[in-house]
Amino acid sequence: MTPSLPSEFLQRPIAHRALHDISDNRPENSRAAIQAAIDAGYGIEIDLQLTADGQVMVFHDYDLKRLTGQTGAIQQITGAEALAVPLLHSDSEGIPSLKEVLDLVAGQVPLLIEFKDQDGAMGTGIGPLEQEAVRILSGYEGPLALMSFNPNSTAELARLAPHLPCGIVTCAFRADDWPLPQAVREHLRGIPDFESTNASFISHEAADLSRPRVAELKARGVPILCWTIRSPEQEAEARKVADNVTFEGYLATHSA
Repeated sequence: MTPSLPSEFLQRPIAHRALHDISDNRPENSRAAIQAAIDAGYGIEIDLQLTADGQVMVFHDYDLKRLTGQTGAIQQITGAEALAVPLLHSDSEGIPSLKEVLDLVAGQVPLLIEFKDQDGAMGTGIGPLEQEAVRILSGYEGPLALMSFNPNSTAELARLAPHLPCGIVTCAFRADDWPLPQAVREHLRGIPDFESTNASFISHEAADLSRPRVAELKARGVPILCWTIRSPEQEAEARKVADNVTFEGYLATHSA
């Protein structure tokens, strides 16, 4: 039986990559940004990547450059090295591990975890990240949901953690944004894997919420989250379709 998305994920706006603000030394996915989201009572969305030695780190990009100023990929360094790499615009804070973040959040607010595609082409070359993260998540108490752009990852997460709600991150998959074969983009765009992956929800691109498949899923009672909202005006428009928003750059309105 597919687990339901906890109601907390529909009641508290979700801070995209936590409540980040580099003007206040809170870069995205940082401990400082996570603590700020907790203090403000927001849900938190984070991203996971795997290091060379199989450690699960909370980091969005595949490459280190944008967020740390260093060259190379996070998959080419060890977990210990990642912990020691200072995030730009922080108080010398290193890349956090998933375990650190779980200890920090400790069930206080909903935690939405995105697994970054490890295959490189939304294919079946996945597994180690999902397996190690689910092992670390074992015993965590608090509102928790898992998701990925790669439906194969979502299906694997649903298999490994059948008690947790798992979702698919979806969008228009425009060619300019996604260096994937056209056939792959067209397949993903239609969200055909929702049923086969045992997904509980989707998190859809805000600018594409008018897609008929989104309306079809919503009509069936599937929770619709959306990303990424950057103003109160965008939030108001998105909420005409979406049950909740993932936001950044402003303080979203608490609905509960």
